[in-house]
Amino acid sequence: MALLQPTSLVFTVERQEPELIVPAKPTPHECKLLSDTDDQAGHRFQIRGLHIYRNNACMQGKDPVRVIREALAETLEGPNRKLMVDCSGEGVLFIEGDADVTLEDFGDSLHPPFPCFKELLYELPASIDLLNSPLLQIQVTRFKCGGFIFAHRFNHTMSDAVGLIQFMSTMGEMARGAVAPSIPTNPPLITCAHLEYDHDKAATGTIMPTDNLVHRSFFFGPTQISALKRSIPDNLRCSAFDILTACIWRCRTKALELGPDEDVRFICIVNARSKFDPPLPLGYYGNALGYPAVETTAAKLCQNPLEYAIKLVKEAKGKVTEEGRPNVNTVRSLIVSDLSRARFREVDFGWGKAEFGGPASGEEVISFYIPSKNEEGKEGITVPVCLPAPLMDSFVKEINRMLKDDEATGG
Repeated sequence: MALLQPTSLVFTVERQEPELIVPAKPTPHECKLLSDTDDQAGHRFQIRGLHIYRNNACMQGKDPVRVIREALAETLEGPNRKLMVDCSGEGVLFIEGDADVTLEDFGDSLHPPFPCFKELLYELPASIDLLNSPLLQIQVTRFKCGGFIFAHRFNHTMSDAVGLIQFMSTMGEMARGAVAPSIPTNPPLITCAHLEYDHDKAATGTIMPTDNLVHRSFFFGPTQISALKRSIPDNLRCSAFDILTACIWRCRTKALELGPDEDVRFICIVNARSKFDPPLPLGYYGNALGYPAVETTAAKLCQNPLEYAIKLVKEAKGKVTEEGRPNVNTVRSLIVSDLSRARFREVDFGWGKAEFGGPASGEEVISFYIPSKNEEGKEGITVPVCLPAPLMDSFVKEINRMLKDDEATGG
């Protein structure tokens, strides 16, 4: 069964008072306008993620809180850091904590949703809103075993996943003793406008309720992908991404119980850095995303064979090579961000690669593909999904039906 059971672990974190980590050297006080690519409605939310690190004997006597705090100050140094729109030099919100458990207590499979996440990333009530809040917040929590968790929240208008990893990798370089980043800081070069989403013209039809939402994660390894491929013709060439996305899109649409003629969309979030002409400078870490999309009806998606959905997924991926971007909206849409090659786990503060690195959960309209291992140690992709509780039960049943899983279908 693909459904990963959430852990029942409960723990508490003793936190120190939040502090602001300022740049190690003075920076100019100025305001920076966002580019049209950054300043679009689809980026106006905050993303929460974390990195999990085990104890490393080579770092004996080193405090991860101190190491990361100092590395952060060094990383913020320098002119025109696009991290802060109001470049006031006030810094990044930083919290230090100690948990009363070990990483072993989390179990063998590290995946979202994580237990007691609010303990791992305390959010000040005044910092929840998108405006007039820290653009980046970090909490480093030490565990009794010597390991630690680096949790963060960042404003998506500032950066995409590639840019965030670049920023965090620079922190890792400074933590390991570098005197300057390996990638030099360059001011962003904005070369094209971004077309805003079209609003649903009449906002009619079924819109998913956002109350009583539950988060579940699903694991797809070689066994699950092979099971899905048995449902398509042998001569149909497709990637694991193609068939996995087609499966999730179809199962989610069935669970939503839409009207047969209602439009449904698949939106693929892609890294469009290679499409800019002239290219973006090395060191740019703002948003550079494309949103190719395809549209069909609920009836066509659910009643046609799976290869129909696969064909549409391939079509969306192919649109990224075309000039411009389609105007899309998120109503009745499945949005997928493939982070399987995003290298989150490679961020190294001196303790080696992270055991887990990526988003802390799925979002209401976005599913992330996160590289991970299941309880048996098998590698694959974990997909966090966020749905209202009754719809989640239906989604689990549809996934299990696709996988020919006759065991329990619990939600």
